[in-house]
Amino acid sequence: MTMLLNDDQEMLRDNAARFMAEAAPVSHLRALRDDQNPDGFSRELWAGFAEMGFTAMLVPEDHGGLGLGLAEAGIILREIGRNLTPSPFMTTALGGVMALRTDKGEAAEQWLPKIAEGKAVLALALDEGAKHGATPTKLRAEPSGNGWKLSGQKDFVLHAQSADAYLVLARTDEGERLFLVDAKADGIERQTTPQVDAGYSSRVTFSDVTTEHPVGGEDTVKQMMAGLRVGAAAEMTGLAEGAAAMTTAYLSDRKQFGVPIGSFQALQHRAAHLYCELEVASAATLRAERLADSESPEAEEAVHVAKATAGWTSRLAVQEAVQMHGGIGMTDEHDIGLFMKRQRVLEELWGDSNYHAEQYARLKGY
Repeated sequence: MTMLLNDDQEMLRDNAARFMAEAAPVSHLRALRDDQNPDGFSRELWAGFAEMGFTAMLVPEDHGGLGLGLAEAGIILREIGRNLTPSPFMTTALGGVMALRTDKGEAAEQWLPKIAEGKAVLALALDEGAKHGATPTKLRAEPSGNGWKLSGQKDFVLHAQSADAYLVLARTDEGERLFLVDAKADGIERQTTPQVDAGYSSRVTFSDVTTEHPVGGEDTVKQMMAGLRVGAAAEMTGLAEGAAAMTTAYLSDRKQFGVPIGSFQALQHRAAHLYCELEVASAATLRAERLADSESPEAEEAVHVAKATAGWTSRLAVQEAVQMHGGIGMTDEHDIGLFMKRQRVLEELWGDSNYHAEQYARLKGY
């Protein structure tokens, strides 16, 4: 398996890097935070994602999309991570699309074109505890007339306050299943809380909420979760690269005793170690993306490896960045602290490094 980007992917990377750096650098995140933007992201920027074709990346061509894969979506997410660009890309254009594109009914027909055009935001109501996967799904879906009724509670729902619809993971008599629920449906209550990374998450309670749109069963859930996990790994890899680049620049500019601190051997060793870890995380993430796109039987293991490795590496990157920046790294005046806060949220999403290390060990029979 080649670990290099092809010509089209390189062009996509260059376009995405240019767009994020110009339209949504770290200063964009600061502005949203300081203005207390209620969405946690810019609707104007989301429309810009659509103009660039990013929102249509995974949408099938027969629904107005580009029909590309996780390898291409991962390129976008790495640039999002590198610039700390706030957007609902992961929940909507990745997770939401991966679930909906398996649907053969009205839900896909209605929502996939809207997502491709940047006219819809989806929230994923999946977890029910403080840690991902710590408790089984308790929210129930019961048949009711021509549809279903959902009752239960979901925690840590990103973009819930801004979403047009929710994809809800529920337990049925036949197992776990996803349901598409209109965000304005009767019986939905939401408690929204700011996160440390200037985004928002919500606790959403469903009380006999009616829907006619079951989206997919356990296979769909499994595919969607694999996509979300490798997407989070890609964003963490980009974040780690952004933090490392900022730190390398600082080591060249900051002087002590009349010389750049980057000339000190101890800091050189730490920077070299981080560079090696970044290469490992990048390779693990790219491998997982390509195996998942090809539906390889090795994909499940690769996804766990990528999410765990990217988590450990991005944590190392932001911790080393704060240490090497010294006192200013602990203040809000410097951007590096924002990287640390975003890393903590990303590592928790869809299972932290310890969770995925354990899942990998179980698959290998340890």
